[in-house]
Amino acid sequence: MDDVIRLIGLRETALSVDEVLSAVSDAGSGGTAIFVGTVRDDDHGRAVRRLSYSAHPSAVDELRRVVEKVAADHGVRAIAAVHRVGDLEIGDLAVVVAAACPHRGEAFEACRRLIDDLKAEVPIWKHQVFTDGTAEWVGAC
Repeated sequence: MDDVIRLIGLRETALSVDEVLSAVSDAGSGGTAIFVGTVRDDDHGRAVRRLSYSAHPSAVDELRRVVEKVAADHGVRAIAAVHRVGDLEIGDLAVVVAAACPHRGEAFEACRRLIDDLKAEVPIWKHQVFTDGTAEWVGAC
C-alpha cells in the first residue's frame, strides 16, 4: 500500500497542485482526478474575512486510514491528500486530493470518495471569521 500512497500531510505552508499531481503520476493510470478546495469569500450569504484550520493530534493517522480505505476500495494506483492548518486568507488552497486509476470513472469515484471521507472522518476543524465580526466553528464536536 505504501507504493500507492504517494503523499499525505497536514501543513502550515501553502499547498501546491503541481506537487500533488506529480506525486500521483503513474504510467499505468489512464485517468487522474484532482480536487482543490479553496477559501471562499462567502459562506451561505455571509461574507468571510478569513479562516483558520485546527487539527487533532490523530488527524494524520486518520487521514492515512481514509486514504488506505479509498485506495483499497477503488483500485487506485496512486493517491495523495494534503490539507492546510493554521490561518488562511481568501483564495488560499485549503485541501488538495488526487487519485490515479486505470480508467477515468474509477479516478473520479475515488477522488470524490476521498474528499468526502476526509471531510467527514478526519478531525480537522474550521474557524470562520466573518466581515461583520462574528465567527463560527465548522466540523467541531
